[in-house]
Amino acid sequence: MAINRSSLRGKLFIIIFGANTRRGRLFDVFLLYFILISILIVCLESVPKIRNNYESEFFYLETFFTVVFTIEYFLRIYSHPKPLKYLLSFYGIIDLLSIIPFYLTYFMPSGHYLITIRILRLLRVFRILKLSSFVHHAQVLKGALAASLQKITVFMLFIVALVLIIGTIMYVVEGEENGFTSIPQSIYWAIVTITTVGYGDLTPQTPLGQVISSLVMIMGYAIIAVPTGIVTVEMSRSLPVAKSVGQLECMSCGKQMPSNANFCSNCGHSLKE
Repeated sequence: MAINRSSLRGKLFIIIFGANTRRGRLFDVFLLYFILISILIVCLESVPKIRNNYESEFFYLETFFTVVFTIEYFLRIYSHPKPLKYLLSFYGIIDLLSIIPFYLTYFMPSGHYLITIRILRLLRVFRILKLSSFVHHAQVLKGALAASLQKITVFMLFIVALVLIIGTIMYVVEGEENGFTSIPQSIYWAIVTITTVGYGDLTPQTPLGQVISSLVMIMGYAIIAVPTGIVTVEMSRSLPVAKSVGQLECMSCGKQMPSNANFCSNCGHSLKE
């Protein structure tokens, strides 16, 4: 559905969704500052000493920013040519999640449930994902992860089998008298060791167990590098493609067009304003 650019709805759409227009970029800059300040407030509020001294100020500021984000959310719904598409989109869900926790505090009982709601309010941090300058790179990373999914899945299955075998061997070598009381406990040790975390709460005591532990730690460095290399290769393959097939959104009808297009193929609107 095309939007009349001269109407209020059309003007709002250009401002709110028009990341490639002057007014759209200005709107994104102001929104960015609001997002960063609201995130800072949430972080400061989590400090008990600061929260106790400025509890009312935090409440009023959070109320203000939540109202602003709520108005923005409904304006996005109103101005979008396909409101349902926006509501069900990733960013639409993120927008909704960023404001819901604040309102839930009025309906949920006090006590430990309020702590859960306060944690959910940290979802507001994800509003930072809306920054238009990162959308292109996020799409490249998403494509690389999708292309790597099968390889990483096979690799993870191999790791699961490996820690199961190592855990079983350590259970047999060390035994219950050295803290390896069960195979699941030994698998926990294998995971901690192979990821080079090394909590130190469970360590082998026998010479053979220490030799195996050393080999597992060395193996861990190589294993960590594998998924990184898989994703890096896929990203290097997708970058040239992404640069050539980047997209622009038509401000009139919302259709996605190639970045080198001058006019929308759906409604004929200029994409270079």
